[in-house]
Amino acid sequence: MDASLLPALEDVLLVARSGSVAEAARRLHKTPSAVSQQVRRVEEHFGVALFERDGRGVRLSPAGEAALGAITRLFDQAEGVFELLSELSGESSATLRLAASDYLGKGLLVPVIRQMLEQRAPVRFAITTANSVDAARWVERGEVDLGLASASSAGGDLVRQPLFVQPFLWVGPRLKGEAPPLGERLRREPLLRLAPGSVGRRMLDAYLDRERIRPVSTIDVSSVSLLVSYVSGGLGIGLAPALALTEVARSRLDVEVAEVEPLPVELMTRENFRRSPIIERFIERLAAEGRRAEQRTRALVGD
Repeated sequence: MDASLLPALEDVLLVARSGSVAEAARRLHKTPSAVSQQVRRVEEHFGVALFERDGRGVRLSPAGEAALGAITRLFDQAEGVFELLSELSGESSATLRLAASDYLGKGLLVPVIRQMLEQRAPVRFAITTANSVDAARWVERGEVDLGLASASSAGGDLVRQPLFVQPFLWVGPRLKGEAPPLGERLRREPLLRLAPGSVGRRMLDAYLDRERIRPVSTIDVSSVSLLVSYVSGGLGIGLAPALALTEVARSRLDVEVAEVEPLPVELMTRENFRRSPIIERFIERLAAEGRRAEQRTRALVGD
């Protein structure tokens, strides 16, 4: 093994994660030219092209895709060594990178992180908002350590820990008097849709196709929280995960259980992710918060 190639491999990893030499250079505090030289060094050493041009950026070649998992595992292990040595020195402070959608972050992460910060736990958090599909992909690629996602989006070699099973509900503005069911209102009121490719959008599209419903108007929203905000303001019918509705004032909303399959919410990690004692504590508290979330969603569905 040529250990002098390790810094160059780190540059390769950052270019792969960012899809851009310039962005990788910014994160590494280097010039784009220096990063490009490191990438070429690895490619010339092994005689294989790791990247292809993609517009103004780059994407992994087939060989790069095949190598990415091994490179990610290499630096996961390196981070584990540094954390272990920090623990042995008595100055341990882990950094935990997480990806979660907005409503899962609010409903699950906020209570746990607030508690750990109040207790001055030796851990730093770097949280990225992402839909379930992106969260799963980022965990696989090593861009984050943990992801919170609906189960249908998780794949590959991820280790998945179920937190709770979540139903989905139709939600719409509450009308005066006796209003028709939300399923009927779908055919004549604006339909709120999450981004294409998201789990919620896939479920919605499948339902519309099955019921042969063609919405009269559509409103595309970037997050579940924005969907709920539209409904609270009096406009649109949407399909929402139950947890996102547990703390919303019900005086303005009509809510009905949707005829779609409930999905588990899972915590995802890579197989070789090292769980230090402080991270184990975080995961245990997150699992406990998941159990409380399931109780809240059951109460909502039972209303």
